[in-house]
Amino acid sequence: MTENNLLENGDWVQGRSRDGELIHGFIEIINDHREIVKVNVVESDNEKAVGKSIWIPSKWTEKLPDLEVSNESHLMALIDLALLSKDETWFMELSGKLESIKIHPKINAKKSEFFTSKNRIRNLDLNR
Repeated sequence: MTENNLLENGDWVQGRSRDGELIHGFIEIINDHREIVKVNVVESDNEKAVGKSIWIPSKWTEKLPDLEVSNESHLMALIDLALLSKDETWFMELSGKLESIKIHPKINAKKSEFFTSKNRIRNLDLNR
């Protein structure tokens, strides 16, 4: 499915286990010859495989594209996953991104009423 030299620890992959089960997870270990990888299974059509780490030939895996996550709730979910997998480097990276989002939030694409109304005072409800 993929060239062995492109995979690195931490890469998200999908593929098949030795029993033919569909798996989706991240690489924990790559052997010295890059022939087999240890994948922490996050999703699978075999529920018993989820949460376990399995060794499979690297040629049975396909590296998934890296996603740029800038949504706070998605980052929180990934931080939980980093904690569960005890991946301190990933945790620190995600925490830094989360802190950056909190310090410099992106401007909402939808304009607020404050900026769209020509007469801002008109929008105030003084009877509240």
